[in-house]
Amino acid sequence: MMEYFAVEGGHPLEGSVTIHGAKNSALPILAAALLADGESVIHNCPALTDCAAALEILRCLGCRVRREGTTVTVDTTCRREHVIPDGLMGRMRASVLFLGALLARDRAAAACWPGGCALGARPIDLHIRAFQALGAQVRSWNGQLSLQAPRLAGRRLALPIPSVGATENAMLAACGAQGVTVIDNPAREPEIVDLQGFLRCLGARVTGAGSDRITVEGGHRLHPGEYTVMADRIVTATYLCAVAAAGGEGELRGAQASHLAPVISALKGAGCAIGGQKGRLWIRRKGPLGGVGALRTGPYPAFPTDAQPLLAAALAGGGGKSRITETIFDHRFRYVQGLAEMGACIQVRGDTAAIVGRPLRGAWVEATDLRGGAALTVAALAAQGESRIGGLEHIDRGYEALDRDLRALGGWVWRKQE
Repeated sequence: MMEYFAVEGGHPLEGSVTIHGAKNSALPILAAALLADGESVIHNCPALTDCAAALEILRCLGCRVRREGTTVTVDTTCRREHVIPDGLMGRMRASVLFLGALLARDRAAAACWPGGCALGARPIDLHIRAFQALGAQVRSWNGQLSLQAPRLAGRRLALPIPSVGATENAMLAACGAQGVTVIDNPAREPEIVDLQGFLRCLGARVTGAGSDRITVEGGHRLHPGEYTVMADRIVTATYLCAVAAAGGEGELRGAQASHLAPVISALKGAGCAIGGQKGRLWIRRKGPLGGVGALRTGPYPAFPTDAQPLLAAALAGGGGKSRITETIFDHRFRYVQGLAEMGACIQVRGDTAAIVGRPLRGAWVEATDLRGGAALTVAALAAQGESRIGGLEHIDRGYEALDRDLRALGGWVWRKQE
C-alpha cells in the first residue's frame, strides 16, 4: 500500500499552526538521557519516525521508555547493553550520537555505520577522531564499529569544520571524561545550545554552546532531569516558505525568529512581510514573489542547508531570478528533478542552482529525502492543479503530520493510500 500527499494547489493560505519540537534537538537529548541513572522526562518530543527509532534503540539498550502525547519518559535503571542493533543503526544518521553517550557511561560501544538521507558524503571521521583524542580505541571492520575506553581523559579538541554531529558526540563523551575538555570551532546551531541545556539539567558542567568554544568539566555523576525540547526551526522555515509560495498569510506559534534570521531576511527580500514577538511569527504575501539574488548556505548562523530546498521550491513558482550555492552537502539538489516535473526552470551547475521563477503545474513526484520531500509539497501548494507527492517515509522522519499542519494553515493537502 503506497501513501502519498494529494495537494490541490493555487489556493492562498490563511491560518495558524503550532510548531512541534525540534527533531535535531530531541535526538541528541534522547541519547544524552543514557548519561544519568534513573528516570528523565523530556517534553515536546515530536512523534517522528526518527524519534521512534531513537526510542527503540533505548529499549534495545535495556531502558524503559514511555510516551504520553509529546512527553517521553526514559528510565535507564535497568540498562545493560552497549551494542546498537544494525537494523536500528542503519535507519538514521543521528543514531551515531548514541556512541558518545555509551562511551561516556560504559566505556564501550558497538554498532554498524549509521544510515539516513542520501545527501552525499557524510563521513563520521570527525566523531571518531574526537573519541580517540579523549582516549578511546576504535576498531572498524566490515561496516562495524567497536569503541573501547578503559579511561577517558579531558583534553583540547579543535574541530576542522563546525560539524553538528561531531560537536554533540564530543560533548556527550566529554561528560564521562576525567578533567576538562575544550572544544574549539564547534557548531553553533541552536540545537547545540538545547543539548547543553539538557546536560546542565542533568548536572553536567557544560558552558559555551552557541559560541566558538565549548567547555565540559567531566567526571561528575549525573542525575535524571526534566526538560522541554525547543521548537523546530526547519519546520518553521517550511511553513514560512509554504505561505511565501502559495500567498496569503499565516501565524506560527512557538516559533523563534532569532533562530531563522537568514531565512526571514531572504523571504523579506523576495516580497514577504514577516514579523512577530517571542514565541510567535506571522508572514504575509499579497503581491508577487520575487527573487533573492545570490545566496549561499553555510554553518549557523549562515543560511541553513536544510532550508535551502524549501526556499528554492517557493522561488521556483515566483517571478524573479535567484542563485543558490550549496556548501554543505554535495547531493542536496536531488529534489530539483521533482520541481522540473512541475514546470520549474532550475539549472544546476556544480554546487549552484540558478532559478528563474515561473508558474508551476501539478504533477506526480517522488520525495527522495526529508527536506526535498517537504520542498515538493511546498511547491505543490503554489502549482495549478493537483499534485501527488510520494515517498512519505522520508517526510515522516522530520515532520509530525505535515499534511495536518498545512491544512491548519489553509492548504488543500491530504494523506491518501493507493
